[in-house]
Amino acid sequence: MQILLTGSSGWLGRFLAPMLRAAGHRVTGLDVAPGVDTDVIGSIADRALVDRVFAEHGIEAVIHAGALHKPDIVRYPRQAFIDVNVTGTLNLLEAAVAAGHDRFVFTSTTSLMISDAIREERADEAIWLDEQSGPIEPRNIYGVTKYAAEQLCRLAHLEHGLACMVLRTSRFFPEDDDTHRTPSGENLKANELLYRRLTVEDAARAHLVALERAPEVGFGTFLLSAPTPFLRSDCAALKRDAAQVIACYFPDAAELYAAKGWEFPKSIGRVYDASQAGQVLGFRCETDFRAVLDALRERTPLPFAHDPGYVSPKEAPGGGVT
Repeated sequence: MQILLTGSSGWLGRFLAPMLRAAGHRVTGLDVAPGVDTDVIGSIADRALVDRVFAEHGIEAVIHAGALHKPDIVRYPRQAFIDVNVTGTLNLLEAAVAAGHDRFVFTSTTSLMISDAIREERADEAIWLDEQSGPIEPRNIYGVTKYAAEQLCRLAHLEHGLACMVLRTSRFFPEDDDTHRTPSGENLKANELLYRRLTVEDAARAHLVALERAPEVGFGTFLLSAPTPFLRSDCAALKRDAAQVIACYFPDAAELYAAKGWEFPKSIGRVYDASQAGQVLGFRCETDFRAVLDALRERTPLPFAHDPGYVSPKEAPGGGVT
């Protein structure tokens, strides 16, 4: 198929585009910033541009990975989030419907599921999060606009029969967390593979599976994260003493961490359950926390990317959201 990939210059796009081509698809990349997989530079908020790309490139399906993200809140006004994340998604959906497409894959985020109460970990135990969790109360403009875009996908399916797959990805960014300074970047990412992270490679693979399964499923919302070793029954203990729970599941982890100079989280306030993606799509992330321990044990490279100097292409000279 001829796939339109938005966000083709971004972190996910640089992994997803080659995977799509390897699977036999032809890719047209659209982004506001130049990149090796970007064929058209422009904004999805520009409906005329979207229509022109569909017509000139014979687009047959869309993977919509382009967006303004949470770190962009300090860089762009709220209107920019609405223009890109909401209007841009609507432009793509309407163009896909007009072209008679049978599938549309939307990259969403688990961030929209995190209310202020969950973010501040007010509960007495860890919150178990899956596709049935709610009510959805996004805590910032990023979450609000991504949730609105999800609902536009749902309406496109209900009103026009467009098969839409909404993928709520947990963290896979390579840079340091913009709100945490300790533990270190690699240590934090390793810890998060227990409960709120996946690799960018797994995120890309999930999009390929969703693209293939979309016509059969029709509409679905799927949380994507590395498989957690924890159970719902662990939630109270995870909030009270996460290190003890981790040690029960991975007896040699403490020694491996100590040799690296790493530390376990003292408390875990939320856990993402990605089992529905396995049950419905047959997708399961290949990399989990056990892979981290294997790498530490065998002294091989860590199984995830960490680049504290990473800068989004749209923030580099020549990038932008207009």
